[in-house]
Amino acid sequence: MRLGFVGTGNITAAMVTGFCTATEKPTRVLVSPRNAGTAARLAAAFPGIVEVASDNQAVLDGSDWVVLAVRPPISREVIGGLRFRPDHRVVSVIATLGPAELARLAAPAVRVVRANPLPTVAGHVGPIPLCPDDAETAALFGRIGTVVAVAQAAEFDRLIATTSLISTFFKLEDVAAGWLTDQGVASAQGRRFIAAMFHALARQADGCDEDFAAMSAEAATPGGLNEQVVRELTEAGSFDPIGPSLDRILTRIEGR
Repeated sequence: MRLGFVGTGNITAAMVTGFCTATEKPTRVLVSPRNAGTAARLAAAFPGIVEVASDNQAVLDGSDWVVLAVRPPISREVIGGLRFRPDHRVVSVIATLGPAELARLAAPAVRVVRANPLPTVAGHVGPIPLCPDDAETAALFGRIGTVVAVAQAAEFDRLIATTSLISTFFKLEDVAAGWLTDQGVASAQGRRFIAAMFHALARQADGCDEDFAAMSAEAATPGGLNEQVVRELTEAGSFDPIGPSLDRILTRIEGR
């Protein structure tokens, strides 16, 4: 299997790292030379697998699978100038390109899938939404993360919208760790504790089919510490803005 990446930013670096350290590795990975530093680092890290192509068209010419990871502002210009083959398998990680426009730009390739991996796929963890549901693409990306395949573009856009909560997650960790520091706990120790706690909780949630509301209620023992905090935050309306904020994020995504 020959993988090609058009665009060599952080997400490409994470995907290439994930694929090249997976149990089943691609036979060849071609990366575009636009970001010369990142391309060179990937080639040096994975000799014999990763090669830097002479240009974007050379990536397509030498690949069976083509992953489009160009920055949104220049994506249409870059992809529009490429010559795809009918047998190309195309995966786009460009959120601003909807399915109709993507199909037009990638023609005559007919097997075109959208994906949205997170940088954590470098370590083979994290969700990867796919649309439409395609078994071969799901098998490939399942090597580097947890594939969540959906049939409809509207579902895919809504999954992407929730990734806007990533910074909020880290902000919550920052507030908790900062409070520990203010209370006299060494900064490094507080940060390590908070990171380990949230990591453990994320793993528990990922491996459980129970409803999140039920998990929250189970953790909030009546009269206990968790019950007090979630009650106080709920009464203060702290959770209320999340839904409307996600609505506005979705509007931006759908507006492209």
